[in-house]
Amino acid sequence: MENTNLALGMLFQLFQSLLVVLLAPLLMGWVSQCRAWLQNRSGPGLLQPYRMLRKLFLKDAVIAFNASPLFRVTPYILFGCMWLAAAIIPIIAVDLPFSPAADVIALVGVFALARVFIALAAMDIGTAFGSLGARREMLVSFLAEPALLMVLFTASLISHSTQLPSIVGALAHREFVLYPSLAFAALAFVIVLLAENARIPVDNPNTHLELTMIHEAMILEYSARHLALIEWAVSLKLFAYISLGIALFIPHGIADVGKWDALPLSIAALLAKLVMAGAGLALLETLLAKVRIFRAPEFLGTAFLLAVLGLLIHILLGA
Repeated sequence: MENTNLALGMLFQLFQSLLVVLLAPLLMGWVSQCRAWLQNRSGPGLLQPYRMLRKLFLKDAVIAFNASPLFRVTPYILFGCMWLAAAIIPIIAVDLPFSPAADVIALVGVFALARVFIALAAMDIGTAFGSLGARREMLVSFLAEPALLMVLFTASLISHSTQLPSIVGALAHREFVLYPSLAFAALAFVIVLLAENARIPVDNPNTHLELTMIHEAMILEYSARHLALIEWAVSLKLFAYISLGIALFIPHGIADVGKWDALPLSIAALLAKLVMAGAGLALLETLLAKVRIFRAPEFLGTAFLLAVLGLLIHILLGA
């Protein structure tokens, strides 16, 4: 019986891993389509990210003659890190075999590892744009990571654990009311999500203007399959952050331990949450304007203050 449960758990873990890697480009396409609708445009369609990835994989890569092995291997490391992060976050069940690896501090470390590699690869060729983007990326991460940790610490104190499955299980069974600590943490998390995923108002993923771009500046030297892996990793990172937000603040609907018959409903709830989250992200990007890079510290400083406020409210008031 135990071996059967283990085999079933591995099957669902494999299903979740394939689900996140296949749905991530679709989520990116949904966000772009919603933005187009809100701006009264027709939009490229939901499947445009898949068409772009297919086109890039069929091209021949062009690599600078002075590129080091680090430059060549970074897209694979970036894709692997983002896939791992998205796969271990409990989105359909809390008792999958890889659940013990879903520690919130380790998860932040996975994101940081990917960022270090992409920043080093951006500076590897020695172009001005690559170094500019790497410096700006480090500035954003320096401000965003403490805010993200404060958000995660708030959830950890509530559940008395840093394991995401334990956090999700504790929050999912709490009474469905508005908790001030989680409300402030949710606001801070939204700001961090926008910054970490190079979205408006911190960055604009649809521009190549020198004064505005951060992420795009770091990947200008990549092409073909390397660029495809990076773009796929970007969509996986957005999927991972949205999934993390769902797990922390809207965990209701995730299947409990041993309740495999609840998985179809859990998958349906996940898809509904992703649709609403993608539409909400598109709405925010439509209403907000791109800020100057020197105003980004103020924006992310607000996230840190909100996260700390939520943490203090929970410690002092228990609410």
